[in-house]
This record gives sequence, C-alpha cells and structure tokens, in this order.
Amino acid sequence: MYRTQILLEPEQHKILTEIARQEKRSLSDVLREMVDKQISERRRIALAAAARALLEDYRTDPELTAFQALDGDAFHA
Repeated sequence: MYRTQILLEPEQHKILTEIARQEKRSLSDVLREMVDKQISERRRIALAAAARALLEDYRTDPELTAFQALDGDAFHA
C-alpha cells in the first residue's frame, strides 16, 4: 500500500469519522472502500462510452457483421 495524505473539509471528516465509528472500521478503510467504488463506477462509465462509440461500427462494418447470419444457430466444434 501507499501512504497518501489528503485534506478533507471539516464536515467531510466529521461524517467519514462517524461512518467509521459506526461500522467499527478505520477511517482509512472506509476511504479505501469509497475510492474503490468510485474507480469501479468510472470504469463502468468509460466502458459504456466506448461501447456507444463503437456501436455504429458494429451495426454497419461488414467485417464485424459477417457472422450475424449465424446468430442463434447451434455451434458445435
């Protein structure tokens, strides 16, 4: 792990400290969980944006749509 120093607004610190106390966890643990959730959400948003950006290609590019006729067909290797 890396040690990182951050500055919190007084109200942020008060709320986060209370959450940590109620959950019998350290403030650091609560903050790491929140950071992990934010990272996951941002990755999900970025992936969705990338999918939207490529959607038209997947609808119209013959090289990407060549196997559409097989959709729903049973595949046996």
